[in-house]
Amino acid sequence: MLGLGPVSRPSRWGILVLAGLLACGRAPEESSRNEESSTFVGRETCARCHPAQEELWEGSHHDLAMEPATEATVKGDFSGVQFANRGVTSTFSKRDGKFLVETDGPDGQLAEYEIEYTFGADPLQQYLVAFPKGRYQALSIAWDTRPEAVGGQRWFHLYPDETIDHRDPLHWTKLRQNWNLMCAECHSTALEKGFDVDVDGYETKWSEIDVACEACHGPGSRHVAWAETEEGNRPAQNGLTVSLSDDDGGTWMMDMETGLSTRSPARSSRMEIETCARCHARRSPQRAGYQHGQPLMASHRPALLTEPLYFPDGQILEEVYVYGSFLQSKMYQRGVTCKDCHDPHALTVRGEGNSVCAGCHLPEKFDSTSHHHHSPGSAGASCVECHMPARTYMVVDPRHDHSFRIPRPDLSLDIGVPNACSGCHRDRDPAWAREAVVRWYGEEVSPHYGEALAAARRGAPSAGRGLDRLAGDAELPAIVRATALSMMAAFPAGGAGTTLLESRTDPDPLVRMGAVESAEGLTPAERHQFVVPLLRDPMPSVRIEAARVLGTVPKELFTPQQAVAREEGIAEFRDAQLRNADWPESHLNLGNLHLALGERPQARRAFETAIRVDPDFAGAYVNLADLLRVEGMDDEGEALLRQALERLPDDPALHHALGLTLVRQRRAQEALPELARAAMLQPEEPRFSYVHGVALQSTGDLDGAAAVFTAAIDRHPYDRDLLLALAHLHRELEDWSKAIDYARRLTEVDSENPEAHRYLAELEAHVER
Repeated sequence: MLGLGPVSRPSRWGILVLAGLLACGRAPEESSRNEESSTFVGRETCARCHPAQEELWEGSHHDLAMEPATEATVKGDFSGVQFANRGVTSTFSKRDGKFLVETDGPDGQLAEYEIEYTFGADPLQQYLVAFPKGRYQALSIAWDTRPEAVGGQRWFHLYPDETIDHRDPLHWTKLRQNWNLMCAECHSTALEKGFDVDVDGYETKWSEIDVACEACHGPGSRHVAWAETEEGNRPAQNGLTVSLSDDDGGTWMMDMETGLSTRSPARSSRMEIETCARCHARRSPQRAGYQHGQPLMASHRPALLTEPLYFPDGQILEEVYVYGSFLQSKMYQRGVTCKDCHDPHALTVRGEGNSVCAGCHLPEKFDSTSHHHHSPGSAGASCVECHMPARTYMVVDPRHDHSFRIPRPDLSLDIGVPNACSGCHRDRDPAWAREAVVRWYGEEVSPHYGEALAAARRGAPSAGRGLDRLAGDAELPAIVRATALSMMAAFPAGGAGTTLLESRTDPDPLVRMGAVESAEGLTPAERHQFVVPLLRDPMPSVRIEAARVLGTVPKELFTPQQAVAREEGIAEFRDAQLRNADWPESHLNLGNLHLALGERPQARRAFETAIRVDPDFAGAYVNLADLLRVEGMDDEGEALLRQALERLPDDPALHHALGLTLVRQRRAQEALPELARAAMLQPEEPRFSYVHGVALQSTGDLDGAAAVFTAAIDRHPYDRDLLLALAHLHRELEDWSKAIDYARRLTEVDSENPEAHRYLAELEAHVER
């Protein structure tokens, strides 16, 4: 089920990124022309000529993606049953043919709501309730459609381990459970979101309520006209907006020596995968009016293998769907597409058990105890269990990782990622699994990109060089190289100029986008020189990212011709944000752009709009308060932050911002509890602990500062600010050995910084005197 799912709590703010994809396939110009002159005709029209496909589609997850709530579609028990969860008792009933739920509403009081639509069918079904201004909200109580024998046929809460009341941003009545914003694009056909930011409401439309034929194949009127033309008079082109079938006559041939299949000829188009990835991926829309047959990055911005979406080695962590992991696989590199394993209309897997894999992997070689070393028929003998381990989302919905990776318990030991062996043998640790793998397959293992990405996440001193190696390795998946490039912004000294320059002209747009992100670690002049050419990139997502990164570069650096390209890029960036005007981050991004351009009144309006769109969005309050600081209005900023904390009492960024505001007003004693609260709520953010320690030190509490800094450096051993703060603090305490120790660690972390080396030399010279 591709459902709304339990949405993660936003820990940071900025551009919302939802998944990964590459661009290739049919020429965008051709598909654009076809779509512009074609209209949607409905699946009944398609079924007249394609009854076999219609029969397969009926009852599929696409067919049941969304339906009006009727006796035929509702699977949950609405017989008056009650469901109690953390102090709220909800009642599900039926009256006058309507399905009703009594549950806590936006004010926390029990109220009765009518179920308008079902959402999904297996292994759970969610329900949508109509709200004012065209909104539909997804209940956080869902029906488990699995058989009773395996724990199903029950109501359950999607956040079973949390108390989600009406004040919580994840409550079912809030923005992050809104159907129009979070899930409509992928659960209906030809959807027009229709959000009006001025009235803060929707007029959402669709051609069909579920995922029907034209959701994938594009509008069909031209194809219907072609089919209705007499056979002898038909034009050569069949009028399809985009073709998803293989027309190159390619076949998979088994190599009996390796036991692996190779396709001949190799697939020249990835349009089928890109079509699926529009919904089966984490991504954010960037342009209105998705056009079938165009590369996904012409309309959507893909996510990379970053925290908290993926583990350091690229395994799925949060709900990222399929594409980001599939891009990492050898199967993707060798031309496998979705329909090689899945029926594109029924959506079922082509076969049962290992037979699906046997089409390309010789069973005598791979479906044998000599390969898997487990008893036939056991979980360990299953290709999927070992190479596609599942992770459960929405409480009952296991999703398989599609990177088709070899189990690596050694990486579990080295960088703390999961492995399929330990996932099955829960009573054994990764060391045991590692010993078994060595015994069966030998000591030799290949280097893995996860090691370099994990080092970068930790901020390790050598991480920049490791990222540079990944970025420059053309044999690695493009999404890995793009991720490495994007992370190089934090390690500008570690990246080689040659790698960055070459990545800027890489044939893969995902890599080029990563190159643009890497430029954020450069000086404004270097950023200008590096990024300006990408303002003319053929892929819109790359141009939009380039415009964003260049937003803070002084306009004096641009030639007249470059200035025109920059303005065009900024216009595209603005359009991309307005495409998601119902998402507060979009207005935050616009506000930041206005600030970069010196347009403070416009920035303030954008931040205020973000708060109006989502009063629970902490980032807008923080940025608006900072703008008020710049304008000398800290009193107003303080009031704003206190107002925000009444809604979001446990938001660390708000406490941190309020603490800084009080410090600026020379109210250090009032600031300390706010700074301490921020550091306690978000210990993974070293900046919060650093500022808290500095504040303690400024009030003369050196022991308290030392305790805060020491605890933080244990969590973030490579943080430069913390190391320097500890060196300064111990110098003030005249504990010279510790001061020198921290200063030496700083030179190891920041080896190319001459100031760090000078400071260490100064400390050592003092001791020698």
